[in-house]
Amino acid sequence: MAATGKKKKKIPPIDQEFLEKMETSLTTLRNEIVDNLIASSEDFKEIMEGEEPKDVADIASDDIDRKMIEAIGVQELKRLKLIESAITRIKQGKYGHCIKCGKRIPQDRLIAIPYALMCIECKSEEERRNR
Repeated sequence: MAATGKKKKKIPPIDQEFLEKMETSLTTLRNEIVDNLIASSEDFKEIMEGEEPKDVADIASDDIDRKMIEAIGVQELKRLKLIESAITRIKQGKYGHCIKCGKRIPQDRLIAIPYALMCIECKSEEERRNR
């Protein structure tokens, strides 16, 4: 007796020209982030090396500068990992497909967030659960 389960609909591959455009975009983003992290690191180094006896207001201001540079660095590192992952998925032929449901992520979403891992529905569901 034959199985009566539904056949999975095969999702056609993403247009090669679009993939190349996205890989270029992701590579550019990666380079910008790396440049920003290097610049932030140099700014942080300058702040630390420029430590001189200061009044309380200067110390507080420098502390705020340090914390902002650190926070920006952490956020940028997270984005950098997502970008690297997206470039890897392009090379593996898995780019543009939701990691949760497997559906194709709309091109408009990928243009807006080229390192998106999930379709809008799955991302919205995840955000609702994390509230």
